[in-house]
Amino acid sequence: MPRPRSLTPDQLASAALAVTDRDGLAGLSMRAVAQELGVSTMGLYRYVHDREELERLVVELVLSAVDTEPPDPGASWRKRVEVMVRRLRDTVGAHPEVVPLAIAHRHHSLGVLRWSEAVLAVLTEAGVEGERRVVALRGLLSYVIGAIQLEHLGALSGPGTTAITELPPAEFPHLAETARDARNVDAGQEFLGGLALLLDGLDAQGG
Repeated sequence: MPRPRSLTPDQLASAALAVTDRDGLAGLSMRAVAQELGVSTMGLYRYVHDREELERLVVELVLSAVDTEPPDPGASWRKRVEVMVRRLRDTVGAHPEVVPLAIAHRHHSLGVLRWSEAVLAVLTEAGVEGERRVVALRGLLSYVIGAIQLEHLGALSGPGTTAITELPPAEFPHLAETARDARNVDAGQEFLGGLALLLDGLDAQGG
């Protein structure tokens, strides 16, 4: 019989990501990845122990693509943080199904650790330290994660916004009016506008 072909970690990760992008997180399984690679499920167990190991490979593949090089040191701290946040959003946003995995396995990913280190360096230089720095980093991560999920699961251009515009104005006057305004806000405007408000808060506290 022919000898089973060897698979590299990159091939395993790429196959698992392809399954996740196509079939969603629920579709990620040892069997599905084995089929993607053209090997038997038992053959796949020669390389990974279980689905959790596949998840980690997917997370590292996606997050390792995030540019973690320090932004232009001549730019303001706000602009540098914005650059780092946009890099994370653009990379992870291309694979929205991976977001829950990124949350669960972020501590094992060199990509997100390097991204966090770069952001913390900018915040420290801006005078954000101690517990405030903890909250600032977590706030930025939470914002990116939430924004990606909203953009793909509940976009302002989606049917949910239209439904809210049709609420009885006597009962929900502000919500209905806001939904009507929301139809003119694109995804980029929404993301950068929310980020600006978050950075305004840091500025107001002396950042």
